[in-house]
Amino acid sequence: MPSETTSPHAGPTGTRTRRRRHPFRALALGIGLLALVGVIALGGYAFYLQRTVEGNIEREDLNAQDNAVVTISPDRTGANQPGEDADADGSVDLDGPVETDGETGEEQLDQDDGTAPIVGEDGEEIEVPQSEFVATTPERPAEAGEAMNFLIIGSDSRDLSVERGRSDVIVLMHINDERDRVDLVHFPRDLFVPIAGTGGSSKINAAYSYGGAPLLVQTLQPLIDVPIDHVVIVNFESFQAMTDSIGGVDVDVAEASPGFPEGVMHMDGATGLSFVRERYALSQGDISRGQRQQAFIKAIMTKALSRETITNPARLASFVDAATTNLTVDADLQVGEMRDLGLSMRGVRGDDIFFETAPWNGIDMHPVAGSIVLMASDQMDVLSQHLQNDTMEDYTDPVSPRSGFGG
Repeated sequence: MPSETTSPHAGPTGTRTRRRRHPFRALALGIGLLALVGVIALGGYAFYLQRTVEGNIEREDLNAQDNAVVTISPDRTGANQPGEDADADGSVDLDGPVETDGETGEEQLDQDDGTAPIVGEDGEEIEVPQSEFVATTPERPAEAGEAMNFLIIGSDSRDLSVERGRSDVIVLMHINDERDRVDLVHFPRDLFVPIAGTGGSSKINAAYSYGGAPLLVQTLQPLIDVPIDHVVIVNFESFQAMTDSIGGVDVDVAEASPGFPEGVMHMDGATGLSFVRERYALSQGDISRGQRQQAFIKAIMTKALSRETITNPARLASFVDAATTNLTVDADLQVGEMRDLGLSMRGVRGDDIFFETAPWNGIDMHPVAGSIVLMASDQMDVLSQHLQNDTMEDYTDPVSPRSGFGG
């Protein structure tokens, strides 16, 4: 059971853990959504930009459906692993500049930058050798019609051909059958779930570290029980340019922090970057940071889909170029399909995009896996049913804590 005094950035004794910092990775959610939803939604108006999009995006074998072979092969390149470079108290030495609290000046560091271990039912770590298994895919329910599901992965890798990096942002994008609504479900990176093909459980982002996008697909699909149609991987490189390309955005700041008073605030790319990186001054840590990312994304999508942008060829071209410059998609996703989907979604605007967080009921300190987010299994089943039936407009989550860290 989670402790009432557990903090999402506290060590085993309650002290803040000193970890390596990987800047900007919290921005991947915004980039992924904007690169995909933005191009899809704008595609109906920007047919002439197809060549730009085609020239920018990269393609890889990212999706694993029925009978595909999934390889489990941990990628620990460039990642600090549990137990490496650790002090006697379990903290990790720093190797670069640190993030500081804007009010106190206290050093603030992202936690748990290594690949989380796989844990067996007995609570002990499982050694996972390189292996293979055959992928399976849930059947597409008839009730879903032609609804589509995209998996958006935010990776901190600058070059996927060299290292896959970490999937610190994981989002399921559900496009409804009528093509007039988009739901984005954010899965916290520390959500503790069974990892496909390993016989154990871990933080959900460990699936990507152990087997890339195909293993993450196979880990996520059993939770939601719907097939994932396409996969997209993005990084943070184009975030600032994408924001500035549309002249900045007006963001609704729901929870104040140093430099960001409550209320509507205009932000350029650099300001937005600072806004979505903050978590230590927020009431629910990473959960609150995810909500900030969602608010910023909403602001950019509203501006990007506005007449002001759509009717300005130069601004539109600049935005689409920035959104697709660092975009990798699965081998089956063609620009023509994106364009056709965009045409069918040409009526979508900012108010038609909705955000949810995968259901959780607490944060705990696992003796092996470290700080974990506890999944609310019954509520996850409810989410699954709405995805299967394409009824996300009726979905509510009364379980996930609205304040504090559960328990």
